[in-house]
Amino acid sequence: MTPEQRPTLALSPELRAALQEVAQTEHLLVAMDFDGTLAPIVGRAEDARPLPRSAAAFAGLAALPRTTTALISGRALASLRGVASPPVNSLLIGSHGAEAWLGPGSAGLTLDPEQEALLAEVRGILTEIVSVAPGTVLEEKPAGVVLHTRLAADDVAADAVAAARQLLQDRKGVYLKDGKRVLETSVVHASKGEAVTFLRQITDSTAIVFAGDDTTDEDALGRLEPGDVGIKVGIDFTSAQYRVEAPTHVAELLEVLLQARSEAVAEDLSEPEGT
Repeated sequence: MTPEQRPTLALSPELRAALQEVAQTEHLLVAMDFDGTLAPIVGRAEDARPLPRSAAAFAGLAALPRTTTALISGRALASLRGVASPPVNSLLIGSHGAEAWLGPGSAGLTLDPEQEALLAEVRGILTEIVSVAPGTVLEEKPAGVVLHTRLAADDVAADAVAAARQLLQDRKGVYLKDGKRVLETSVVHASKGEAVTFLRQITDSTAIVFAGDDTTDEDALGRLEPGDVGIKVGIDFTSAQYRVEAPTHVAELLEVLLQARSEAVAEDLSEPEGT
């Protein structure tokens, strides 16, 4: 392969150096958003799949000692598990933190009667909006309903979201989140930022690598601490230290991290006890 034929590397030298450094930590948590990060954005949510290279590197990290992998998604857990096919020992956070799977025996999300009634009201309001807004669809979640506008014309999408906001934003107990061509509604207060903090605590992680593409991922990026590595996927505004352009570059990122972490763990295991 000639120099002209070699692909341009997507990762900056600074990001590569940060990944090499964080790979040396005692217990590493690798937490990834799914849609737009491990998987390209697609028109129909059920068609999303992780890029093969990303899936392979993520599974490789999940198999390493002193390394925990997690997916933190706005999807409901059932949807996330269905499209992501995650490693069996990966932790799963769904519905922006409202749902969590931490292994066999994890309790599912349960709404109280008041939340159930409120969710039914929200569902009714959004159903009426979708009925008059061509191209918009609803996605059901255990604690909320998502208004998807990706397939709608721009003006229709804007009107649908504006109508939903007007009717729901002042309703007590209803929480709204903007995403890429979606409006998330929930009757449970949760965020990806709270999910990152929770995962740090339960795994005793000494450093975190997190990557995400959406505005809701900024909550997680904002909870990272010195020594962690946060990566924005895409060109939107971000508080992240580092950026890559697309999910294809996330695959490269995970491969670099897998190699560095594998070497670090192997070096630790090869040292005689007491050294």
